[in-house]
Amino acid sequence: MGRYVVRRLLQMIPVFIGSTLLIFLMVNVMGDPIAGLCGDKQCDAATSAQLKKEFGLDKPVWQQYLTYMGHVFTGDFGTAFNGQKVTELMATAFPVTIRLTIVAILIEIVIGITLGVITGLKRGRPVDTSVLLLTLVVISIPTFVTGLLLQLLLGVEWGWIKPSVSTEATFGELLVPGLVLASVSLAYVTRLTRTSIAENRRSDYVRTAVAKGLPRQRIIVRHLLRNSLIPVVTFIGTDIGALMGGAIVTERIFNIHGVGYQLYQGILRQNTQTVVGFVTVLVLVFLVANLLVDLLYAVLDPRIRYA
Repeated sequence: MGRYVVRRLLQMIPVFIGSTLLIFLMVNVMGDPIAGLCGDKQCDAATSAQLKKEFGLDKPVWQQYLTYMGHVFTGDFGTAFNGQKVTELMATAFPVTIRLTIVAILIEIVIGITLGVITGLKRGRPVDTSVLLLTLVVISIPTFVTGLLLQLLLGVEWGWIKPSVSTEATFGELLVPGLVLASVSLAYVTRLTRTSIAENRRSDYVRTAVAKGLPRQRIIVRHLLRNSLIPVVTFIGTDIGALMGGAIVTERIFNIHGVGYQLYQGILRQNTQTVVGFVTVLVLVFLVANLLVDLLYAVLDPRIRYA
């Protein structure tokens, strides 16, 4: 196991460098950040040259990237165009988005897996058909429609929640935004769990457990569910980074000042340091989540061994 972890960590290095290089190149060709600093009026040549020199934009792109990566390995993600350190923006944004992601993941796990197990065990029955139709509707509706609809009904019409989240962004305030963020993934987890349960239900080891007279609950939890969770864990693990990076719409609807909000502001103002810094951390989240998912396989299925 130890050798496998070391090998995976070494494999993550070129993936990290390649991903950040691609992001850096994409962000640097999306527009002229100096033009965004000057507002509606165009900068004069002298001011533009001074600003480019100040932020290191007068150097070739490859040299900018090497300089940036050198700073990243020392914990310096640069300075935004408003003079604020990107690490300071991260310190305020990431805790909020992490709380939102935790709420969304818990909703996916609890509701999604529960519905998937119920429908998988009762495949072809009315409850199975109803849940399949419901998940299909959820997948078909865009996230911004779901968010605006829940905000209008629960926040404005009925007054059950506040239409926008406060600056504290407590777990209680993030329940509805977390449900909106997790809605599509929740539907996929339900369908994936249902399919996996229905397939493994016909396996030899399940028939053997039934023939031995084991209790139904033990067969489902210890045997059927444990082996059926491998594809579900894969999806949820990769979904962690997607939820953190894809929360732009949800955070905009509920006025949550998290990672999505900062990315939106960075793209809007063409603030390359902010965008590249936040996306770099999200790349690390993706890589670590994938590693943890691979290690979790061995916990779910003892037959899996890593050399």
